[in-house]
Amino acid sequence: MTEQQQTASTEPELEALGNAETEAPLVGIIMGSQSDMDTMSGAAKVLEDAGVLSETRVMSAHRDPETVADYCKNARMRGLRVIIAGAGLSAALPGVSAAHTDLPVIGVPLSSRLSAAGGLDAILSVAQMPPGVPVACVGLDNAKNAGHLALRIIRSGG
Repeated sequence: MTEQQQTASTEPELEALGNAETEAPLVGIIMGSQSDMDTMSGAAKVLEDAGVLSETRVMSAHRDPETVADYCKNARMRGLRVIIAGAGLSAALPGVSAAHTDLPVIGVPLSSRLSAAGGLDAILSVAQMPPGVPVACVGLDNAKNAGHLALRIIRSGG
């Protein structure tokens, strides 16, 4: 095979590689239950509209705490810059996430039919974190604002 034939045969392969998605997601969106997906998809939509890649996972701080710890401990290494964590009832996921990473964590308190006082339990669980374990808290069921806050953090270099 001549040099010209070799170049011609590899050009489509190089074009395909050049068009491949090589960027890692910047935001991890996690939630305690599959039933939270409809609400939490609001954050993903905001990020997508801004051209920021995200990944979405379901993991429970209570039923599978090792998965949450591993995800958060390895988040920075995988290229994440912010974690958005949505949870209802005891709403432990944002705090547990923040305990296992130094990345900014945005908590989305979620309401449910089992919520106390219309979701106040989840709001307080996300907002009342001990010193040294910061979690930003957006409004009840307001995953869109979590997406907007993540964008501000990323754009500010945070």
